[in-house]
Amino acid sequence: MNSMIKKNHKLLKNKILNIFTRFSLSVLIITSFFYTAPIFINFADKNFNNKEFTNNSKNILNKTLNKGKTFKGDDTGMQSGEMDLLYDMLEENDSEINLVRYTTSEINALFKEVKYDLEEVRDTKLVKPVNIGLLPNEIKNIESSKKRKEIFIKIVLPLIVKENNKIRIDRKRLFTILSKNSNTDIEKKWLEKKYKQYGVRQNDLSTLKIRMDEIPVSLAIAQAAKETGWGTSRFALKGNALFGQWTWSGEGLKPKNSKKGEEHKVMKFHNLQLSVRAYLRNLNTHSSYKNLRKARTELRNRNKLLDSIVLSNHLDKYAETGTEYIEVLQKIITQNNLKDFDEARLLPSSKDLESLI
Repeated sequence: MNSMIKKNHKLLKNKILNIFTRFSLSVLIITSFFYTAPIFINFADKNFNNKEFTNNSKNILNKTLNKGKTFKGDDTGMQSGEMDLLYDMLEENDSEINLVRYTTSEINALFKEVKYDLEEVRDTKLVKPVNIGLLPNEIKNIESSKKRKEIFIKIVLPLIVKENNKIRIDRKRLFTILSKNSNTDIEKKWLEKKYKQYGVRQNDLSTLKIRMDEIPVSLAIAQAAKETGWGTSRFALKGNALFGQWTWSGEGLKPKNSKKGEEHKVMKFHNLQLSVRAYLRNLNTHSSYKNLRKARTELRNRNKLLDSIVLSNHLDKYAETGTEYIEVLQKIITQNNLKDFDEARLLPSSKDLESLI
């Protein structure tokens, strides 16, 4: 009898122990599940959900860019190489289409035909969509500096406005994406493309917003004028290089005064439009111009127009002459009243205009 009682007591004790063990294990599993579930859900959203992704960066962007006084994000871009940042332009650079190089008289006749007048542009802020692919060789023979400057500005102005307009459209699309709680496959692919173009890490929307922005037209004209001698340099005429960008890997022209051991070249472009696009990409991505982008963001945050004089103060690293280079740019801007073109917009192209070109 005693042995039966002991046996039953032992069985009861083991049963209670088993129940307690199972209960403890269940608690541990449940606790672990609630602790790890968010991690697995986030991982699954990022890696397995191909239909859309949730955009949670809008609040961060608002603090960092719209309200925040500290400047963060632009230093977090990838250290992308030249080939990565300019991949879309380099593809066009390999074009086998032979462009026609018009003479100055032919270009002036075209401008007259379409009634393209700079004084009218200064007044109306509307630019004729004339796309001249190559500078005329005779530009260096124009004795009148006024006439040489005029034809140079007429050629590069529509190209700069066109590229800025592309950025403006992209920026508007980016803001639309940021205003949504989730994004479509198409929007996601578009963002991936822009991350690559602007040398930004995946999902770093704050840096992308800082970099994807315009450069004042007056600043771009001034730099093109300075770098090419108003369109007369060898690099501009033979390589369509309006901004003197260096390359170590792409096709380019070797500077005649380069020192022994210097391997850089001035990048060549298939046409002037690509040179403008590469210039904007350079200012919007290179670490040397992060202070320019910072100043531009601060102007945006204060709802101010992008001021070429203000932004030019941060281009001391663009040329070896440093602050002297800045002074020259500012003098070109003021003496030629280039700020008149900052709010210029491109008129829609027409079939008549395209046939003339």
